[in-house]
Amino acid sequence: MGAAKSVKKRKTLFVVDDNLTNLNITKDILSHAYNIITIPTAGKMFEMLKKTLPDMIILDIEMPEMSGFEAIELLKADDVYKEIPVIFITVRGDVLSEAKGLELGAVDYISKPFDASLLVKRIEIHATIQSQKAELMQYNENLTELVEQKTKAITSLQDSIISSIAELVECRDYTAGGHIERTQNYLKIFIDELRRSGLYSDELGEWGDASGELVAQSSRLHDLGKIAIMDTILSKPGKLTEEEFEAVKVHAEFGADIIDKFHGPTDDSGFLHHAKIFAGSHHEKWDGTGYPKGLKGTDIPLQGRLMAIADVYDALISERPYKKAFPHEEAVKIIKAGSGSHFDPNLVRVFLEREAGFKKVAFEK
Repeated sequence: MGAAKSVKKRKTLFVVDDNLTNLNITKDILSHAYNIITIPTAGKMFEMLKKTLPDMIILDIEMPEMSGFEAIELLKADDVYKEIPVIFITVRGDVLSEAKGLELGAVDYISKPFDASLLVKRIEIHATIQSQKAELMQYNENLTELVEQKTKAITSLQDSIISSIAELVECRDYTAGGHIERTQNYLKIFIDELRRSGLYSDELGEWGDASGELVAQSSRLHDLGKIAIMDTILSKPGKLTEEEFEAVKVHAEFGADIIDKFHGPTDDSGFLHHAKIFAGSHHEKWDGTGYPKGLKGTDIPLQGRLMAIADVYDALISERPYKKAFPHEEAVKIIKAGSGSHFDPNLVRVFLEREAGFKKVAFEK
């Protein structure tokens, strides 16, 4: 058996005219190629539209109760009907009426009396145009879906690469087991509370379309610069010398520089934009005594001020080669004591309000 041929669906046309003779003539001319529904008034046309959406409307102008001009204005004002092509067929053959009809949104204007073959051809042309528009819309929808699929694939690959880089940093830093994941979750708590309360809404607004989830994920690279620090320093059990501490401090700028090379000319609201800020500013202090730039107060980006608390809290509750883990309550006291010196006092208040959430992230497995 041969392959079945696809059956082309016949288009449905409304013919609206208060003259019964005109309705019958138009139906006879067009019914060989289209499903024709004849309607005597514009009012009844709107009743019929609730049941059937035609592919085209052939509309008279001179009708009682509601003219064709009034009818097309209502059609074009309704999102459900505005894309239906309308052709005026009317005894009005003057230029001004034709101009008005086209200005109101009709795709064509045919004066009576008309030649049957000309009517068929012009309707055929508009039906073809409408079919092509539908095919183009379908193509665009398919293309959008394809782009979304590709974007998801690229995002998945990006997440995989970033996770691998973050794991590499964490594996080298003997003090940071689970630190990256926990700080990311602390930031989610912070961002949710800021958006709920309206605190720092202007700075959050500067993040553009970036979601809280994306910004929190970008924090995974905040310690990327530790790749440049020697293992002997990262794993040293005692207090660092002044020279060793200076070597550690380099990691903030180094991490930001690495991300900047990944970043390139991408959207400023994107993942790597936020990652660079986290990397470069999370060791700045509210009073200006931090590094690498000695920024002070709100000159420190919001990302850095948030990460400063998340990073220090996690360091406090974690065991490190040079210290034992502090209990949650002690860590909270230390964060509170750093308000206005190390940390943004407004964000410390948020931390204190949501400390139970931090504790849950830190200690519940």
